[in-house]
Amino acid sequence: MAPRQTILPLIYRVFFLVIEPTLALAGAFYAHFRQAEYLAMTAHEHVVSAAPPPQGATSVVLSQLANMYLLFALNEALVLRATGDLHVWRTVLFAFLVADLGHLYSLSSLGPESLWVYWDATRWNAMDWGNVPVVYLGATMRIAFLAGVGMGKPAKDKK
Repeated sequence: MAPRQTILPLIYRVFFLVIEPTLALAGAFYAHFRQAEYLAMTAHEHVVSAAPPPQGATSVVLSQLANMYLLFALNEALVLRATGDLHVWRTVLFAFLVADLGHLYSLSSLGPESLWVYWDATRWNAMDWGNVPVVYLGATMRIAFLAGVGMGKPAKDKK
């Protein structure tokens, strides 16, 4: 059976095929090539230039994180672009929604004194903008897609 093809609303195509993969590539770049800066911004340290480059296991973990951002970007930009099959889109976007929730939860490891990161935009640095509102937006877009918002009415089955 041939996959079901559909033309998805422009907002979903632009966000999931262009905007979000581009942001994920930026995250991959910083996690791999600007590791000291990435760590300093995550920990809200104000002296980035004095931080020594991460060594050993920390550097390996950051490069692995960069690889995961790359995987995320490629799945959206290439896998979703390769099909209009709604089942594939829903499956991939559901998996990414689970990842969004895990990403947001991981910020709680900064400790109870850092819970402001979830809502106080006046204190956000560049990393927080990527970790919180961008993830909130992605999760909201995925929830809307999975709920069928903007998808029109489903075709009625012929009897």
